[in-house]
Amino acid sequence: MFAGPCVIESLEQSLFIAKEVKGVCDSLGIDFVFKASFDKANRSSGASFRGPGLTDGLVVLEQVRERAGVPVMTDVHEPEQAMETGKVVDVIQIPAFLARQTDLLIAAGRTAKCIHIKKGQFMSPGEMKLAVEKLRSTGNSDLILCERGTFFGYNKLVNDFAGLPIMKQNGVPVSFDITHSTQQPGGLGTTSGGDPSLSPLLAHAAIAAGYDGLFLECHPDPKNARSDAATILDLKNVPRLLEQCQKLFEARSTFQTS
Repeated sequence: MFAGPCVIESLEQSLFIAKEVKGVCDSLGIDFVFKASFDKANRSSGASFRGPGLTDGLVVLEQVRERAGVPVMTDVHEPEQAMETGKVVDVIQIPAFLARQTDLLIAAGRTAKCIHIKKGQFMSPGEMKLAVEKLRSTGNSDLILCERGTFFGYNKLVNDFAGLPIMKQNGVPVSFDITHSTQQPGGLGTTSGGDPSLSPLLAHAAIAAGYDGLFLECHPDPKNARSDAATILDLKNVPRLLEQCQKLFEARSTFQTS
């Protein structure tokens, strides 16, 4: 379970979210990694809030790791950020728009950290093999691929569940992003729209289909979230959703072994 706010807004908020989700995951036996970005370099508008930046952001993530007692993940956008980020975080995320950026993938792989690669909306499931090969060329095989929706041509994303077995052929786990998959890129003009009411449906379908993990963004006050407010989940609704997903996972496990 990868979960947290889209972007780091403050240490206090990050700690609060991390501890709340950790409590739920611990009670359900779900492995939890806290996710938050120190910089959102691909915002729709140049005027949008991007985050505290690399230096201050890594300080927050280190504090969350130590004080909440959870592994942490953040994304990098430039090769020069990878090694410094790898000194602090447990998982480095490659954003979907950058899944083909060779220099970035190589730099991330050389940190020897686990790498979570979002599938580009413009990439087929089969093309993710090339991203995997780039990372493995560094000697790093600790990889996770992530499905986050595919562009459909009219400010809407759709999910191709048939892509799961194709990505699994790479011999790595595959997660499913249930919040960005509801995004409507550019749907609000200067920001992306979305429909978070669809996230539970996608989460249930992903677990039933056989995905190995889930990614979601959550916030205690979604309407005032400083990034992805149109898709981010209300933190108070996360416990029930994870309870449902855990039950589905247990049922799936029984089905697979019967």
